[in-house]
Amino acid sequence: MAQPWADITGLGVVSSGGLNVADFSEGIVAGRSCIGAFSDVDWPLLPASMDPASLNLRFTRGAPVRGFDAGAYFDERTLGGLDIFARFAAVAARQAWASSGLDVEPPPPDRVGVIIGTANGGLDVIDQGWRRVLLEGRKPFPLTIPMSMANAAASRVAREIGAHGPVFAVSSACASAAHAILLGLTFVRSGAVDAMVVGGADSCFGFGYLRAWDSLRVVAPDICRPFSKGRMGLTIGEGSAVFVIEAAGRAKARGARVAARLIGGGMTSDAGDLTSPDPRGMARAIQMALSDGGLAPEDVGYINAHGTGTVVNDRSEAAAIRDVFGPLADRLPVSSTKSAVGHAMGASGALELLATIAAMEAGIVPPTLNYLEPDPACQLDVVPEGPRRHPFRAALSNSFAFGGLNVTLAIAQPAEAGRS
Repeated sequence: MAQPWADITGLGVVSSGGLNVADFSEGIVAGRSCIGAFSDVDWPLLPASMDPASLNLRFTRGAPVRGFDAGAYFDERTLGGLDIFARFAAVAARQAWASSGLDVEPPPPDRVGVIIGTANGGLDVIDQGWRRVLLEGRKPFPLTIPMSMANAAASRVAREIGAHGPVFAVSSACASAAHAILLGLTFVRSGAVDAMVVGGADSCFGFGYLRAWDSLRVVAPDICRPFSKGRMGLTIGEGSAVFVIEAAGRAKARGARVAARLIGGGMTSDAGDLTSPDPRGMARAIQMALSDGGLAPEDVGYINAHGTGTVVNDRSEAAAIRDVFGPLADRLPVSSTKSAVGHAMGASGALELLATIAAMEAGIVPPTLNYLEPDPACQLDVVPEGPRRHPFRAALSNSFAFGGLNVTLAIAQPAEAGRS
């Protein structure tokens, strides 16, 4: 019989908020900002003599991963075949696999799968290739094509853990990781696998990529202020978060520690504008997640919002939450952790699911940082005052992407998921 949920038994992360789960979780519940100047980021397309400040970007702040020494995790030969986003994913997956205990007692290899979401794939190796061609008169790296493909991270993770089951990538802009996680739940529920390694990864601080975001004019020139009046856009982040999810019976039988239960989700499409979201599509995804997870609106104790800090997205998301929760929204904490760790694009849904798990374990709702004053069009309790003691048993995490692609994930404390 298909399981109604999957147990999350492994967690891993590489992000601006920390290079391991303990540091990331501590920072999230403490409301620590990881956004700062990115003047020390390596710029592959710039001549060494050029000062990044001369690029005239409208923004100079972001949340890059700092202190990550890939050479500490990979030998030189392996390192040369991995773009930064794949390195992030592989290290996060190692952490998740070890913390699940499956490195000691793994399932049969053909009963383990991997799905890693990414919006961008291997941007860094492409930037490096252009530098070699345009500035140095050389050919690109021989492995540029496979290193830049969206599946590179998933394929590397599969090699890391020896997964011979379904292995592939999902690329759906900022919903990529959430799509990957929900697809993993589908595989586990069906009985096709015993365990799935799921999550997202993106590296976002290439020169060309930042210039493209500058042209789109949705990046805040100062800092991300989700749901706040006067907000001016998002702040770019990067990183990876990866989870091991298992069939509930298997996790229980081997006595595995369960961090949370992934109890359901909803996926919808607006089938509308490329960049302007439709609150109706968002609301349908939220309602589907409640139904799939066996939750009533009053069961939800927290929502980790998509909360990008753009005017249109925040108003649309607030309207969608109001549509589903009605008067309950007046006392339902809804915060955006993008205000702390930036918008990590295809990895954001995974980082935010990890933030939601950290909040549930601590019984503390993380704040929406940098908030100035209420926007009348965003009538929500966005926790602007700082971390709030608020134990809860079930939560939602929203991911809403360009192209009108909407995903909501539902999780619960282990003792609560069985009632569905």
